[in-house]
Amino acid sequence: MHSVDIAMALTFVVIASTVVLYALERYAIETIALGSVSAFIVIFSLFPVERPDGSLISTGDFLSGFSNPALITVICLLIIGQGLFQTDALEAPAKAIVKMTRGRSLRAAIPVLLTVAALSAFLNNTPVVVMFLPILTAVAATVGQSPARVLMPLSFLAILGGMTTLIGSSTNLLVANFAAQSSDLRLTFFSFTPIGLIMAGVGSVYVLFIMPKLLPVRKTMAEEFQSSSGKQFIAQIEITYGHPLVGVESVSGMFPKLKDMTVRLVQRGQKPILPPFENVVLSPGDTVIVAATRAALANALARRQPLMEADSDINGSGRETPAPAGTISLAETVVAPASRLMGRTLPQSGFYTDTGCLVMGIQRRSRMPRMAMNDIRLEAGDVLLVAGSEEAIARLRGNRDVLLLDWSMAEVPRKRYAPRALVIFAFVVALAASGLVPIVTTAVAGTFAMIVSGCLNIRQAMRAIDSRIFMLVGASLAAAVALEGTGGANAIATGLVHLLAGASPTVMLSALFFIVMILTNFLSNNAAAVLFTPIAINLANQIGASPEAFVVCLIIAANSSFATPIGYQTNLIVMGPGHYKFNDFVRAGTPLALILWLTFSLVAPWYYGL
Repeated sequence: MHSVDIAMALTFVVIASTVVLYALERYAIETIALGSVSAFIVIFSLFPVERPDGSLISTGDFLSGFSNPALITVICLLIIGQGLFQTDALEAPAKAIVKMTRGRSLRAAIPVLLTVAALSAFLNNTPVVVMFLPILTAVAATVGQSPARVLMPLSFLAILGGMTTLIGSSTNLLVANFAAQSSDLRLTFFSFTPIGLIMAGVGSVYVLFIMPKLLPVRKTMAEEFQSSSGKQFIAQIEITYGHPLVGVESVSGMFPKLKDMTVRLVQRGQKPILPPFENVVLSPGDTVIVAATRAALANALARRQPLMEADSDINGSGRETPAPAGTISLAETVVAPASRLMGRTLPQSGFYTDTGCLVMGIQRRSRMPRMAMNDIRLEAGDVLLVAGSEEAIARLRGNRDVLLLDWSMAEVPRKRYAPRALVIFAFVVALAASGLVPIVTTAVAGTFAMIVSGCLNIRQAMRAIDSRIFMLVGASLAAAVALEGTGGANAIATGLVHLLAGASPTVMLSALFFIVMILTNFLSNNAAAVLFTPIAINLANQIGASPEAFVVCLIIAANSSFATPIGYQTNLIVMGPGHYKFNDFVRAGTPLALILWLTFSLVAPWYYGL
């Protein structure tokens, strides 16, 4: 047996083993991906394989996928999305969508998802998904729904929309160009739009109404604790000259600008003003004591005109140390038993001086007294909501007076940077959609702009990079190198031709769709399209049929990249934000691929008169 044959056989074994291990989820995706790349390197070192030009396939060829422009694009787009998240740039559009749909999450998501499908017919799928991913994430957060229920549908509907026109995806154009070069077939802009709409319509019903029920709600521990926690903290707002609340008057016993908080007391000098508040106008020197959730207090800090200050000592220590702009984090700590804080008020404790963290609120299991936060004497078990730099909060782990709840630490959104984040995002999407500049160029430039403009720091940008995506793409491209180098992909195509010899046109179309549909989930869809275009035309010529049905079959099948995250770039983009596992795509995407296969097998023979 030649070394090429041995390498081909071992390549199929490695690919099959890798897919099975991905699906079983017993080991980390990164470990499996690294193992597959290592296996290919060893196999091709022991059994050298030559390219047609005489050069050997080297280790560098298997590692080149980790610097692939598509991978760099996905990573940069994830970082840009993180910039929008850090600045809460899309909070207003999300709230507007929720308001229009009366807060019903299904109604909020469906119009957005259908808009994505329509746009994807005329624009590159990737920038469309990038544009709507943060909007749908914000909408889901606003209605209290897991992003996992809407982000995979976002990717799938973009792919379905791309099946309907000639420019819907790069694969469509690639197949059309190859077909024009090797036959008399000339596909126009709307040549396959009718059958494409049928396929997209059937797929959309599944994606919108059935698939969300198959998707798990998967959150990080911090998200689960924070989303389920409605506990109230006692906090105080110091009204100074120029404060946004100066001149605010109570209406019907409440303060409209503090609608997310319950005002318990207004301290004016030595005089406490208790609710209900009638004709009370806030003025400099007042202290407003409120009860509010952590989310409400974080919003008060994150506003462009903050209601609360977290960049200087408000606890009375006399020390004023500004925190760097945009680096404020919130965390929860518990006053430990036998803590030196017990029996002391915050000004007496010197907590800020010792830790560099400001106490923004206090929560107590028993009834909280109606008094200023700085007058409350701390007890063991009190929960303190503290603000400070990430480094200062991390140092609390070694503090014996308080117990830091690690899962609770989260950065306050930089809302004052929201306009510049939106401008950067708009430029990236516009340039990518226009086709004037390669999308990898706009993505890298947008990432740099997000960091330089202050919307993100380096640490936040690095945190947005998903190691699973990085390893998945690198390993899948290494598998593609092995398949093409050994002739494995060509062997599959040749075997298909022999298998279908003498079969009816209907069977040929169905089998071609099924084989390409499987391969496109493991090779790139463009690679599958290029490989099978001459085969599709050859099959049509064998039976004397028009090649259009077979070429359109190839286009739609090559776009059916639903069963794995590595099948299509948009799947990778939503994988991290949706907290998806490899098996989630298998479970939710495989039925969709099979539905499209069955639909095409039934509709295409009738549509093309075969």
